[in-house]
Amino acid sequence: MSLTISELKVRNVAVIGAGPCGLSAAKELRREGHKVVVFERQSQAGGTWVYNPTVEADPLGSDPSRTIVHSSVYASLRTNLPRELMGFRDYPFVSTGQPYSDSRRFPGHREVFLYINDYATAFGLTELVRFETEVVYAGLVNGKWRVRSRMANGVTVDEIFDAVVVCNGNDTEPRTADIPGIDAWPGKQMHSHNYRIPDPFRDLVVILIGVGSSALDISMDIAQVAKEVHIASRSAKVGVLGNVSGYDNLKLHPMVEIESVHKDGSVIFNDGSVVLADVILHCTGYKYHFPFLDTNGIVTVEDNCVGPLYKHTFPRALAPWLSFVGLPLMGIGFILYEFQSKWIAGVLSGRIGLPSEEEMMRDIEALYLLLEASGTPTRYTHGIGHCRMEYMDWFAGECGIPGIEEWRKEIYYATKKNYIVRPHAFRDEWDNEDLALKAHEDFTKCRSNGVDRTCIS
Repeated sequence: MSLTISELKVRNVAVIGAGPCGLSAAKELRREGHKVVVFERQSQAGGTWVYNPTVEADPLGSDPSRTIVHSSVYASLRTNLPRELMGFRDYPFVSTGQPYSDSRRFPGHREVFLYINDYATAFGLTELVRFETEVVYAGLVNGKWRVRSRMANGVTVDEIFDAVVVCNGNDTEPRTADIPGIDAWPGKQMHSHNYRIPDPFRDLVVILIGVGSSALDISMDIAQVAKEVHIASRSAKVGVLGNVSGYDNLKLHPMVEIESVHKDGSVIFNDGSVVLADVILHCTGYKYHFPFLDTNGIVTVEDNCVGPLYKHTFPRALAPWLSFVGLPLMGIGFILYEFQSKWIAGVLSGRIGLPSEEEMMRDIEALYLLLEASGTPTRYTHGIGHCRMEYMDWFAGECGIPGIEEWRKEIYYATKKNYIVRPHAFRDEWDNEDLALKAHEDFTKCRSNGVDRTCIS
């Protein structure tokens, strides 16, 4: 039996972060009838999509006392998914046709930033955001959440909320590889978090560790000016890509990792090969980081696993009063945040039910056992690449909305295949125009004049 509007509970909710996750959470929470405050430490919405040419003083990002630069976006970054997949379902990411817009199917980072801010404007979300206000503490007090925030002028304010939704992003705390002998090695190290432009690498020999999309993008960016670029990865994925056309100075080392480095500048790989390198660039991802969150040990982060969380969202002992949006890795665009947020909002109002704590814990333990049986390291607990469609469809089922569209699935798999075939050109050469047309047929349900792209319900 569904609840009537008068029976739905209205909660006071703090949302931490005004990137795409936080804005989506704010929209869905308010739509459900909740009272929402969004805390954002930057001066504008967009999260990691707010490009900042400034980099941190510590190029590895390992000094806890450093001044943190929130964004990890580099100047040449373009999306690795087409815009049909990147956007929210109820606000398609179509080109506005404005003179300043980037109409490419795989646009640059500024187009994504503008889209996120158009989304905030279209749904009146900016009025919910307290900019230049950082949450420095969020902890339970007598069953409620005390949230302490610090404004730009240094003044701190304590407030009480029924629930907290954590949307602070996953791209500010770099994770780096352990390299034997690194203290004596004379070269320079940095993390991709602090990469912006290729010029500082001119005529240098650079080794990149990692094989994610940013590693391959950055390697090709740097290869335009560097003497040599070597990509080393324990994964066989880099080998599948073969030699990258047009980049004779870019060397791929599949299923290889650095064994040691030495004071003469040499880097020795575990296949016996040796490179005299100037720079080691860690494209090794990030650590989940919630320095403001106090749960009395109920939620922990161990080997980059945040837990125990039901569906990567609710801590079973604190549900529904604490939730996380955007932890899963390898989802498909912003629609994952949209689905998660709808579920959280419905659970908080009482419209959607949760299993018992015991049932949630059994589900969590089943996931851990599955990962252990498959040999998946703990640090990849939140990777959903093997079940991304099923995971998002599960949220849709709980919320009573349609699941992932077939065209969305088909475009995703076609893009993934094209990436393997054309790693250097997949953003500009493709063979799936028919699928893009299917998406835009769906988008005809939406108004698309200027920045007004909201779907007609």
